[in-house]
Amino acid sequence: MKRSTASFSSSPTTQKTKKAKLSTESTEDEMKIATDKVEGGGWTKVEKRKKKKAHKAELKLDTTQPKFMYSNGDILQRQRAIGIEEVRDLALHIIADAPPPNWLRIELIPKVVVILVPGLTPDVLGIPPPPTSALRNPNLPISIPLPPRQDPLNPTPTSVPTSVPFIGSTFSHACPTRAPGDQTKMHSVLSTFFNLPISGAEKKRRLEVKAKVKTSEYGSSDPSEYILTVEQMIENEYPIPSYMADVDNERPPGWVETPEETKLGDQDQNPRPRRKVYGIDCEMCTTEDGKELTRVCMIDYDTQLVVYDELVIPNKPVVDYLTRWSGITAESLATATTTFAEAQANVLKLLSPVSSHIPKANPFSTKPSVASSSAPLLTPILLGHSLESDLKALKIAHSFCVDTALIYSHPRGRPFKPGLAWLTKKWCGREIQTRGEGGHDPEEDARATMELVRKKVENGHEFGEFKADLEGLFERMGRAVKRSSTSTVSTGTGGEKIRTAVVDHGNPGVMHGNKASTSIGCKDDDEVVKNAVELVGSHDFVFVRLMGLAGVRGWITPRVNVSDSTPALIPAADPPASPTSEAFSSALLATSAHLQTIHSSLPPRTALLIFTGHSDPRKMSELNKRKAAFEAAIRKGVSTDQLSENERWSAADMRELEEAVEVAKRGFLFLGVKA
Repeated sequence: MKRSTASFSSSPTTQKTKKAKLSTESTEDEMKIATDKVEGGGWTKVEKRKKKKAHKAELKLDTTQPKFMYSNGDILQRQRAIGIEEVRDLALHIIADAPPPNWLRIELIPKVVVILVPGLTPDVLGIPPPPTSALRNPNLPISIPLPPRQDPLNPTPTSVPTSVPFIGSTFSHACPTRAPGDQTKMHSVLSTFFNLPISGAEKKRRLEVKAKVKTSEYGSSDPSEYILTVEQMIENEYPIPSYMADVDNERPPGWVETPEETKLGDQDQNPRPRRKVYGIDCEMCTTEDGKELTRVCMIDYDTQLVVYDELVIPNKPVVDYLTRWSGITAESLATATTTFAEAQANVLKLLSPVSSHIPKANPFSTKPSVASSSAPLLTPILLGHSLESDLKALKIAHSFCVDTALIYSHPRGRPFKPGLAWLTKKWCGREIQTRGEGGHDPEEDARATMELVRKKVENGHEFGEFKADLEGLFERMGRAVKRSSTSTVSTGTGGEKIRTAVVDHGNPGVMHGNKASTSIGCKDDDEVVKNAVELVGSHDFVFVRLMGLAGVRGWITPRVNVSDSTPALIPAADPPASPTSEAFSSALLATSAHLQTIHSSLPPRTALLIFTGHSDPRKMSELNKRKAAFEAAIRKGVSTDQLSENERWSAADMRELEEAVEVAKRGFLFLGVKA
């Protein structure tokens, strides 16, 4: 809670007065209707009443101080710390459609800024450790001591500060929080915050959509219903044919697109014509111009026969064969006789509209046969895993694509994409890509992709899904309108849509911020703060993450093999040494200054939610690495007698790990409203 008593109260407002006021307003409206009917002989216009109510709501916002109030009855009886999902639901309730929390009362707050600051722990805030007495509840809000006063004659402190001045001077209490996870692991704070169970209305809508999906007329092998939409192709950076969407199709010379098929129109054919289906996989090597195509393999989905498999001569000399992944060697590529232009033309020919397949007509049917009629030309369907990469290597834009990286889900949910080898082992029960340094086999990968598609078609949309009942926070906000009582002023009806923003390190646009109205990636906290200050006035919900303090404390390491390069809260293999007192002091003061800058930029009546997510994860991670190494050795048949004392894993180690996990899950939440 905030220190200013003007913005917060610990007791609920009186309901009796509020009810009386509502009753008076209702009577005035009824009198207005009656008067208008008598004087004008007609009914009151609804727009006038709405404008009048909106005007009253604005006056109420101007004269009433926004505030948070603890619900004493619930907060005193809590049996657990506040979860990350409760922090998310609190933000969602303030501006959207989540139900109100039972531990907090909220009044008249139209905007929310949420800041995640890992690295803020009790020791740097001067907060005592959680009570261990059975008679004291460790989940109650904890008082934050005021920062020490500085001597005006000696502004430079003689000792290293152990607090963040902004937190101590702005908030009076810290609410204990607990990160998600199980006994041996802490789960992602970001994933929990940005993914939530779907609402009842959305679940009903999904069931209705599922009920409308027609069963394939070609048995259990037709993948047509999994063809990517234009929106999905744009979102996943597919090359899109110019006739599909009005998007920027300015491509360098050498690009081609499959021809547009003739529209079928309203044909009453039974059974309907069927498209050809091919699976594809491409391999690339690094040349002087970057990655270039060096092998392409295509397989017929129905016959399982290889229809095209060629090594391709790159246009520029190869500087790295990437054999470990591509399977291409200098010796094998030396035998290639096909140029890139020839390979592209051959693949384009296979993907161009061809005569459709019409199953043999029923000889006992009284309907006229359509087998002898001219069959329509249909564009084949192309199957692949992360298929946009193969199409970019071929420089081909294709219209009908099925991507196993999108129709199957990652265990951590969207926007993560599962790997082909993992999917094949999980859902097909076999291993691929086991050649080690020998690299991948494109025929093996293409067949695995087709097998995954076939299993998906046979078992339905829910097959291969994790977290099927979850949706993204920004998807939920995108369907809602602002809870603010003035939201009907701009639109007249329906209310304003919620504008959302994410400002984070790395590239949040392809991760947790991929559905936000605005998503900005930054290289450091200074850039994060600069962009956050520019966005808070024009957006209703802004999420900000400051990583400077956690970085100085050695809690994080950048991802080195992930395209988004978003920093992960996982210690490196060799954790850095503890920071010097001067470096730590500088990081604390910088974090405080950043928070103060963001707070100063907030418009009035903006809720500020700062949470730390978790505590130091390094001990938990180190113990988990030891546990994983021990289990891997046992699986390989190594006897425990052959392991050193440090390599073994005992019941005492497991208890130490469980304790480290519980400590790592602890965090704090600070609540305030800009006056």
